[in-house]
Amino acid sequence: MIVVVFKYLIPKGFRGFTFFPFVFLSDGKDKLNDSLLNHERIHIRQQLELLVIPFFLWYGIEFLVRMIQYKNRREAYYNISFEREAYVKEKDLNYLKKRSFLSFLKYV
Repeated sequence: MIVVVFKYLIPKGFRGFTFFPFVFLSDGKDKLNDSLLNHERIHIRQQLELLVIPFFLWYGIEFLVRMIQYKNRREAYYNISFEREAYVKEKDLNYLKKRSFLSFLKYV
């Protein structure tokens, strides 16, 4: 994981964005935020499992489906299976050691 602070790449209202192997953060202070970094590590694992490009295709399609379902951009984002897994497990710093393959599917 390569952490880069670049606030102009991060959408307003968000703190980080991951594109394997990079984690882009909007604020340098977040380099010390273990939960946020763990959240982004979970996304790195998800991207590796799906070979990066299919991850983003799935992410985009699921976002569109959630937009139709919730009719709210923020609600759609928080209900994407990848985000649900990452938010639920971000505080468990040992999660990736015990996480099984394709665990995000439990959150679809």
